[in-house]
Amino acid sequence: MNERTIETLGEPVPEGNALSPPIIQRAEITSLCLVTLVILAAVAVLYVARAFFLPVVTAIILGTMLSPAAKRLEAFRVPRPVSAALIVVLTWAAFVLMIGLISVPVMDWFGKLPELGPILKDKLHVFDRPLAVWHQLQTMLGTPDTGEQPFQLPKVAWVQPTLEFLSPTFTEILLFFAVLVLFIASWPDLRRALVMNFPNHDSRLRMLKICNAIETNLGNYLLTVTLINAGLGAATGLACAVAHMPNPAGLGGLAATLNFIPIIGPILMFAILLCVGIVAIPTLGGALIAPLAFVAIAFVEGHFVTPTIIGRRLSLNALAVFLALAFWTWLWGPMGAFLSSPLLIVGLIVKEHMMPEREQPFLTE
Repeated sequence: MNERTIETLGEPVPEGNALSPPIIQRAEITSLCLVTLVILAAVAVLYVARAFFLPVVTAIILGTMLSPAAKRLEAFRVPRPVSAALIVVLTWAAFVLMIGLISVPVMDWFGKLPELGPILKDKLHVFDRPLAVWHQLQTMLGTPDTGEQPFQLPKVAWVQPTLEFLSPTFTEILLFFAVLVLFIASWPDLRRALVMNFPNHDSRLRMLKICNAIETNLGNYLLTVTLINAGLGAATGLACAVAHMPNPAGLGGLAATLNFIPIIGPILMFAILLCVGIVAIPTLGGALIAPLAFVAIAFVEGHFVTPTIIGRRLSLNALAVFLALAFWTWLWGPMGAFLSSPLLIVGLIVKEHMMPEREQPFLTE
């Protein structure tokens, strides 16, 4: 072997683009496309068949939340079917009581809706000067002034279609209660069958931990959020009574009910308190007492009370909560907004057990 051959063998092989493997394999692209198509198909089915899936999913989530109560009644030797029926009856009674508490002021304000335009226009006269300046600015910029009133209320015709959209049908209500009672009564058997469906011991143990974690976290979530919302409603009712608002008990009950819907509920409650205060209180400063007090109460509840209590058990990212709220509200309306946080909790629990985070040391050069 001569020196030229030795030098040639010692030289490094030049890198070639043809020899380097692709960054993303074709199989990975195919799998990603298939998963995307499955997700889109599932979302389409949930949207089109929401009349079936919404009451069923709501009953399953609520039944999982109420299962710990049925388990406690079983400790007192109450049969599971009897405890399921008793829990559902008590839940329905509490719901009817809350609806009866808030329906009277709501219907009263809906009846007075055509009369509120002149009242609000008279109360908001302090904004006449800024509105006049705004109209002058529009005229200077070339925008024609139509001469319309600065404040107009929507017509009452929208109330009936909105109630028809929000109100479930009799079939949906019947399906919801039937699934709720049967789910609570048969949840231990369903969980056992679900766990035993897996072939090996590790898979069964993982599934059992997932079921127990979902049941425990959802039960604690319902109890904790209910107590927090009851306290928020009581504080709001007290603030309304101090501000001399009409029907403070009804407004407090409405605040507690709307607070079950994250983000949207407190914003809507603030708008309601602002409108009621402007109409019912003679001065604008007095009308702002109850809304501003509710803002302070909701701020303390949302930034200190709820994160301190619920954050100890399960950490929820604010962006994830907002995206889940937006998605489920778009998909299923107000009930989807109510289910957004429980469904997010279920998803986080499944992800935590199926894909546990592993601590890896940082690579240092």
